[in-house]
Amino acid sequence: MKLEKARPFMAIVFIQFLYALMSVVAKIALNEGMSPHVLVAYRMAVAAALITPFALVLERNSRPRLTSKTLFQISILSLFEPVVEQNLYYSGMKLTTATFTSALCNALPAITFIMACIFKLEKVNIKRRHSQAKLVGTMVAIGGAMLMTFVKGNVIELPWTSKSRGYNWQSHVMNTPKQGDIGKGSIMLVASCFSWSCYIILQANILNSYQAELSVTALMCCMGMLEATVMALILERNNMSAWKIHPDMRLLASIYGGLVSGLAYYIIGWVSKERGPVFVSAFNPLSMVIVAILSSFVFLEK
Repeated sequence: MKLEKARPFMAIVFIQFLYALMSVVAKIALNEGMSPHVLVAYRMAVAAALITPFALVLERNSRPRLTSKTLFQISILSLFEPVVEQNLYYSGMKLTTATFTSALCNALPAITFIMACIFKLEKVNIKRRHSQAKLVGTMVAIGGAMLMTFVKGNVIELPWTSKSRGYNWQSHVMNTPKQGDIGKGSIMLVASCFSWSCYIILQANILNSYQAELSVTALMCCMGMLEATVMALILERNNMSAWKIHPDMRLLASIYGGLVSGLAYYIIGWVSKERGPVFVSAFNPLSMVIVAILSSFVFLEK
């Protein structure tokens, strides 16, 4: 019984580790010149190819009848995530740093909690300690995100952040973001958090009526692939060379990102159905800590 209760916690912590590593891999690929829009399209193509066979086989006898209403809801779901959210997220990341991106996205639990209250997926009774704790946590999340993002303290010199110990790609990943780019990137990242919150809440609603997590994930990946490809073709219409893939970090980012997406969408859907959308987003700050540690090694961030 104790293990059963701990499963949602372990699953979300595991996903945060995968997302943290993805942030670092994606940042390297973006700094090597990969288009964020092409990255999303390739990532979803890999995710669709990986998750669809499992959905077809494992849920062939338990899959509910797919109605036009459910199909329309899933198409909207895939528009929020991955198309809008990931395009904004990676575009914002390209203008800033991996740590800055993760820090600003700490506002996600607060945004999700507010939206869940609006859509009545979370009940708040100000007289109860449970609700008071949620409200305090929301304010702490927003304050922490702003503090980590915009307040600069003294630089802590770490032994491995010496420039002489950098990796081969250091010359083009160590560029300091411009102030104007940070402003644009911040707006994109906040908008991506809003889109991600919409995705979590809408996914919870869909799974209440269409209880087939793998099938929903597969459909979302397939639709996301089509929508992301169309968007990338439009945005990169004057730069078709952006679609070229070589055996480097750009290929790794696409394959690893697809694997993470397929696995994460399924697990997030299951946990959201078990514990609610706010529970899913509450663990997002953990990713920021992991990214900050990894970035100090990979990008020599201080």
